[in-house]
Amino acid sequence: MSADDYISTRRPSPLGGRKPTKADLARFAVDDPDAIDDVLPIDGARLKLLIVGINPGLWTVAVNAPFARPGNRFWPSLHRAGLTDTEVDASRGLDPSDEAALLERGIGITNIVGRATARADELTRQELRDGSARLTERVRELRPRCVAIAGITAYRIGFSQPRARLGEQDTDLIPDWPAEVALHVVPQPSGLNAHHTVDSLAGIWRELWADIEDRPVTSRRPASE
Repeated sequence: MSADDYISTRRPSPLGGRKPTKADLARFAVDDPDAIDDVLPIDGARLKLLIVGINPGLWTVAVNAPFARPGNRFWPSLHRAGLTDTEVDASRGLDPSDEAALLERGIGITNIVGRATARADELTRQELRDGSARLTERVRELRPRCVAIAGITAYRIGFSQPRARLGEQDTDLIPDWPAEVALHVVPQPSGLNAHHTVDSLAGIWRELWADIEDRPVTSRRPASE
């Protein structure tokens, strides 16, 4: 099936394709643990890369699309790195053709915490710990080749790794993490992160993708194993 024929199972944008106003954003500041739909295959296909945000922002939830706020460097950096053929504009919602293209390439997207906030630092430490435990369970089920968590501070708290640095992590330190799944932490792509540009983020994604392509493919096993 081509990307143009793809039918998404994700909910459409609650705003019907328009950008949210300030009043709209205020409506989405609620304690919904499933405020945004993941981008994941529905046919059991194994992912090459599972990208994990910390939690959705209000704009992201308002249009039900990951990293949707204008100014976020996520989509421009992915495109510049060659992980997408076109630069995705998710500011009004994620087009089914863009979703299909991601999944066809083997890229999925989820979050540690599903609750929307204006800033990631509004999350509690316990939310991050609970969300990290749930993520580990999901990784054991999905068995992607690699997981990339976008945000070092949240990773340190959620996975109890206070000395962790950006880059590949020692998964032996993560209880129940499947040994064959690589784990990287990449910089948060938010426009609030002044330490990285689209170019520097693109370089990180490019190197990570090359590493994934070089890894041997292993069979997907049940989460109970």
